[in-house]
Amino acid sequence: MFTGIVEELGVVRSIAADAVPARLVIEAKLTLEGSEVGASVAVNGACLTVVTRNRDGFEFEIGPETLARTTLGRLGASDPVNLERPLRFGGALGGHLVLGHVDGVGTVDDVARVESTARVRIRVPEGDLPPLMVPQGSVAVDGVSLTIAALGEATFDVMLIPHTLEVTTLGRLRAGQPVNLEADVIGKYVVRSLTLRANR
Repeated sequence: MFTGIVEELGVVRSIAADAVPARLVIEAKLTLEGSEVGASVAVNGACLTVVTRNRDGFEFEIGPETLARTTLGRLGASDPVNLERPLRFGGALGGHLVLGHVDGVGTVDDVARVESTARVRIRVPEGDLPPLMVPQGSVAVDGVSLTIAALGEATFDVMLIPHTLEVTTLGRLRAGQPVNLEADVIGKYVVRSLTLRANR
């Protein structure tokens, strides 16, 4: 369980996306503390297990299902990635409850700079994800907890403050870029419950 509050920007050192499982090597500093082999770390919003830990980073194995459902297979050497360690009991919940289970890959439609802030429009893939998006609701974009500022038929807008633009990968977003999306977990349970009741 995560909160969508990015702790640091890691840097991809290498990725063997064609291997099975794929292997991702990331340079990190802050998130190394307490993240031993077997620990979970959210990488651009996807929960991965540390398989190797050294003095300057991690190595992760990525299965075919994760590659198919996320943008991780598109990463390249020197790319920055959002990193977050799991929420610890008693810790502050600064964002919202994020599972690290990516629901789909969206596409950035537009990035509009408004002085030092940015308004980003993201296109949502067809399927189960659109009904989970609600105005003023929570959404994780590449692992970053955000509030939906506006909702279109197949898009949603988020506003990014200068701090978010500086300390996460979202400051580098551009039109056409794919992003990992995770809807609010509470909404998932509500939609599932209503669906089951309707089918009785």
